[in-house]
Amino acid sequence: MPLTSASSGEGLAYRPDIYCYPIQIVNVCFIGDPNREEDGWVLVDAGMPRSAKKIIKEAEQRFRSGPKAIILTHGHFDHVGAIVELIEHWNVPAYAHKLELPYLTGEADYPPADPTVDGGLVTEMSPFFPHDGIDLGDRVHPLPKDGGVPGLTGWKYIHTPGHTPGHISLYRGTDGTLIAGDAFVTVKQESLYKVIMQEQEISGPPKYFTTDWKQAEQSVKTLAALQPYLAITGHGEPMFGESLKANLKLLTEKFQEIAVPEHGRYVDGIVH
Repeated sequence: MPLTSASSGEGLAYRPDIYCYPIQIVNVCFIGDPNREEDGWVLVDAGMPRSAKKIIKEAEQRFRSGPKAIILTHGHFDHVGAIVELIEHWNVPAYAHKLELPYLTGEADYPPADPTVDGGLVTEMSPFFPHDGIDLGDRVHPLPKDGGVPGLTGWKYIHTPGHTPGHISLYRGTDGTLIAGDAFVTVKQESLYKVIMQEQEISGPPKYFTTDWKQAEQSVKTLAALQPYLAITGHGEPMFGESLKANLKLLTEKFQEIAVPEHGRYVDGIVH
């Protein structure tokens, strides 16, 4: 897929145990302190197709061992592109919300992208993006019912549907760290120019793949109510501090204007 942002391959640690690694147009996260390897680490999301070698190389430079688990925010192609290779290489389990499992066990495909939503060149290219489910068999497991995250003490997962039925975000309340997946993003993902340049702006979930806008709006409100200090999203540069607070407030107040397409096959029932 010939889409690559200016920040691709330039990983940064935003906390001692939070490392964001951009791969082409999507971010993956390594959660774990390399100075405390006895605690282990966890990978969040699995990047673009054919990115396994890059993820493994980056992980080996940061840690001396593989992750304890891979947590999937959801199963779209740009978040599970390397999952099969990574599971086999590290021999670790993957976890996802129970409502996402049909798309990860070969039982269901995602709805196709909608190129009619208002947007830009990425939107126009979206019909060519894969939307088939994958089959991880017994290597993927449902997240625990108590909201805990396997391998991560002090974290909880939050069901944030809308972009997909079983989409989740991860949150650590002790320092306000949020890994939002595609519940909201910090780049206008529909615009090729803004994706390439990583021009930062608050946005809802990618429009061309989001199928339930009422749930998507509620999910943003749920995350904003947490008042996070740092947010790492699936697409775009991380946002933090007063900028994050102000932008989340703006998104919740003007979600219909900022996030929801004016038209599209998945917009029925939305009141503008």
